[in-house]
Amino acid sequence: MPLMTWRNGAAALLGTVAVWLCQVPPLGAMEIIGQAGVLGEWELTGHLTESGPDARRQFSGPLKMRHVGICAQDGPEERAGEIKLQISGADSQVTAELVLDGAPCTYSARKTHNYEGTLSCEGRAPVPLLVWLK
Repeated sequence: MPLMTWRNGAAALLGTVAVWLCQVPPLGAMEIIGQAGVLGEWELTGHLTESGPDARRQFSGPLKMRHVGICAQDGPEERAGEIKLQISGADSQVTAELVLDGAPCTYSARKTHNYEGTLSCEGRAPVPLLVWLK
């Protein structure tokens, strides 16, 4: 085999491996999206990474909630925070602790087509929260 052909083949293989490595999502990472409120007037988004070696799969990361209802006069209200989420029971149960704009909140849900549960924040009435994990 001529040296030039070997170099071209090796370069092509290295290029393919580099492209593949750049496209692989990080292990233990997921996206969280959701709708909170009786009318789904709050949009929830975040990117979570695995945060514990526990078998109950624990994830954490930054979180944003944005009011998407029609009654926002000065643009959408936004809240930022953090979430610690645990998945258990063969992915059928989710529990989470959230801090949104300094207010501690909890969430517990069972999986149907999504995770359906209630978000409870200190000093506020509990609201329905639907969550999808990707």
